[in-house]
Amino acid sequence: MTRLRRFAVYGLVGWGFDIAYTTLHDAARGRPLRFRSSPWNVPVYGLAQPLFEPVHDRLRDRPWPVRAGVYGVGILAVEYASGWVLRRVRGRAPWDYTDARWHVHGLIRPDYFPLWAAVGLAAERLHDALTAGRRE
Repeated sequence: MTRLRRFAVYGLVGWGFDIAYTTLHDAARGRPLRFRSSPWNVPVYGLAQPLFEPVHDRLRDRPWPVRAGVYGVGILAVEYASGWVLRRVRGRAPWDYTDARWHVHGLIRPDYFPLWAAVGLAAERLHDALTAGRRE
């Protein structure tokens, strides 16, 4: 599968994850179900292709806690950077964590580190499936 197609797959899978997560989050808090997410998140999640895949290839032989830690930090960094850029370009980021107890400039939530670490470990399986064991 080409890099561009993998970029699209990561983007759409991530967007679907985002919609599911926010919907379940709202439901757990008794809020009305609204399938909400921004289409701007698709290219942000698509960045997994050029950024995550090479890291996964370099770390694949490391123990899972090391890989999870790198993924958690990396995803938070990409979330911050992409949110910062989108805020500059659009006037706001597609997400806003300013109402959260812990946030950094409203762009990331450090308490989401375990979630992002787990997402990174799950993305290893997606990467392997998309490349069918071939390394580029």
